[in-house]
Amino acid sequence: MMSRMSRDSERLIATSSQTVGPFFHFGLADDATLGTMARTDTKGTHVRLHVRVLDGDGLPVPDALVEIWQADADGQYVRPADPSSIATPAFTGFGRLPTAADGACVFDTILPGRVVSGNGTAQAPHINVCLFARGLLRQIYTRIYFQGSDGLETDPILGLVAAERRGTLLATPGDAGEWRFEIRLQGEGETVFFDL
Repeated sequence: MMSRMSRDSERLIATSSQTVGPFFHFGLADDATLGTMARTDTKGTHVRLHVRVLDGDGLPVPDALVEIWQADADGQYVRPADPSSIATPAFTGFGRLPTAADGACVFDTILPGRVVSGNGTAQAPHINVCLFARGLLRQIYTRIYFQGSDGLETDPILGLVAAERRGTLLATPGDAGEWRFEIRLQGEGETVFFDL
C-alpha cells in the first residue's frame, strides 16, 4: 500500500526554473584590469577585441559577463596551477569583462598562435569564450576565430560546424589592430555554441 505522500509526489509536475540575477556587475566584474590580457612588452600581434552580445531581437544585452581564455603567440596556454607554463609574465591568457549599455566590452590582447592538439593537429588561432547572461540558467561556450587566419579550413573543431554557420564564429577586422565579434544568443545568425 502506497502512502499518501508518495502518491501525491507522483502527481507533482516540475515547474520551470527562473533566473534571479544577473549580479555579475556586483561580484564578478569589478576588476576592469581583467580586460587587459597583454602588456605592451608581450610578444605577438597586439589587438583590441570588441565583443558585443545581442539578444534574439538583435538588441544589446547590457548586463552579460564575457570570459575569454586563449593561447599566447606561440600557441601555448597559461595554466595558473603550473608555474612553468607562464613563459611570458606580461601575458595572462585570461580576461573577464561585463558588457556595457551597448552590449559591448573590449579586451586588449594579442592574436593567439596555433594550438597543437594531443593528436598533433594544429588548430586555427582562436579564443575560447564563456558567456554568462540573464535568462541563462548556466553559462554557454563558443569560440572566436579570426577571418583570414591560417588553418581555418582544417581546424578540427570548426570542421564540426555546418559550413553555413561557421561565419558566426569569425571575428572581422576593423581599424588597425581592431577585431569585432558579435555573439547572437538566438534568432537569425545565432552564434554556434558548444555543449561542454
